[in-house]
Amino acid sequence: MAAPRHVVVLGGGILGISTATHVQRTGVPVTLVTDGELGDGASGRSLSWLNSAGDRSQPYHALRMAGIDRYRTLFAEDPTRDWLRFDGGLHWSAAGHRADEETRHAAEASHGYDSRLLAADDVATAVPGVAKDAVPELAIHNRGEGWVSLPHLIDHLAAEFSRLGGRIVTAAGRGRVVVEHGRARAVVAGTGARYDGDAVVVACGAGTPGVVSGLGVSIPDASPLSMLVTTTPSDAGTRAVINSPRVAMRPDPSGGYALDHSWYEEAIREANGTPSIDVSIVHELVAEANAVLDGADLRPGHWRLGRKPIPGDGEPVLGELDRVPGCFVAFTHSGATLGLIAGELLAAEVCTGARNPMLDTFRPERFVG
Repeated sequence: MAAPRHVVVLGGGILGISTATHVQRTGVPVTLVTDGELGDGASGRSLSWLNSAGDRSQPYHALRMAGIDRYRTLFAEDPTRDWLRFDGGLHWSAAGHRADEETRHAAEASHGYDSRLLAADDVATAVPGVAKDAVPELAIHNRGEGWVSLPHLIDHLAAEFSRLGGRIVTAAGRGRVVVEHGRARAVVAGTGARYDGDAVVVACGAGTPGVVSGLGVSIPDASPLSMLVTTTPSDAGTRAVINSPRVAMRPDPSGGYALDHSWYEEAIREANGTPSIDVSIVHELVAEANAVLDGADLRPGHWRLGRKPIPGDGEPVLGELDRVPGCFVAFTHSGATLGLIAGELLAAEVCTGARNPMLDTFRPERFVG
């Protein structure tokens, strides 16, 4: 494939801006077109835990570890950034599930992941600020994990992208891919404006399956409605990412904490495309966070709801569509961890036509036939 003369990226979340920036770095001009504003979708309401924890396939683990490596490079450039931190992660299960922690730890250790199995009495020493009675039996401490505030990272990448000459089109409405002579040739925005390119990248979060369905391509979608709550500023001392049975949380650059989980997903209602939740659920989630932190008095600040992008089989969907040459997709639940590496690898494929073997397991054609 000849190198493209112009690339159009549809989607202004982390995968879209990362891919656009990596392409623009090669000197190929890019136009990024997004429905609303940069980062106003799933990237703006993500816990953004940087990890490869638990039991997963070796190709997925390798890709996630490469993703973490790119964040460590970015962190090394400026360790004072308050929106990218590596202060470790802590995970525990409900009482009576000791075997779950032992199994999880064994899976992590089997592929060399930094995983320490802690007795409940040792948790507060390893991770200061965790309430001493929060962990019922065992916990797993992953010291190499971290978190990123995706809105801050998107701003960081967008500044570079614009400085390199990239074009950003916001408030464009819902876009579609135009195929001419058997190849993706343009994006037509909801406003009716057309943006031509030799290659198109679709990175629309949970909207990605809907966009490619218009091209006759089916990607199974399991994206649930979800919520991210950000608390008001707090002097609670825990800096690690915490995953407990009733709340997942990490520090936020605002001085508060970002919270989410899955137990309340069925309580989220959607009417005319707008999700809502009873405020009592928000307060219950914050109460769960207060219960795991020593002496915390967290209060709800604001919360956002929407679809959390998850492919039907749980694994990333990355690469060119066989049925639509020139059209590439980026759709994954691990948008934060893979944000930099996925953009890098996709950009290389877009610009050279050479397939990277790290993406072979995750190509969209696995759903065909």
